[in-house]
Amino acid sequence: MANDLYTKGFGAVEYDNLIAGTTHPIDTKSVVLQGGQGVVKRGTVLGIITASGLAVPVDSTKSDGSEVADCILTDDVDTTDGDVVATAYSSGLFNRKALIFGGTDTVDKHETRLRELGIFLKDNIPY
Repeated sequence: MANDLYTKGFGAVEYDNLIAGTTHPIDTKSVVLQGGQGVVKRGTVLGIITASGLAVPVDSTKSDGSEVADCILTDDVDTTDGDVVATAYSSGLFNRKALIFGGTDTVDKHETRLRELGIFLKDNIPY
């Protein structure tokens, strides 16, 4: 986030269409992304590996805890050099078409779980 301010300039606005509205409170939390994943993109739905507590893109083919959606990454994060503390959305209203999943997962696989967490989805019209 601070890096965006430096590279884009104060007051610069770029719309990526991830947030779909403010009718539901937008809350955030800290997560630790597992190192060695390269750049994990903003809008990635994360699951948490039970044994380590580390976050990775949710993938329903896994059986280590990361198959269950937990939150949505707020910013692009480079994990190339190791584990990284990052910020993730834990509630809010988001554009289902802007979400990124691990493996071959789609929004349909995780929408019910996200709703249980207070993460609601709708279709936005891109602009």
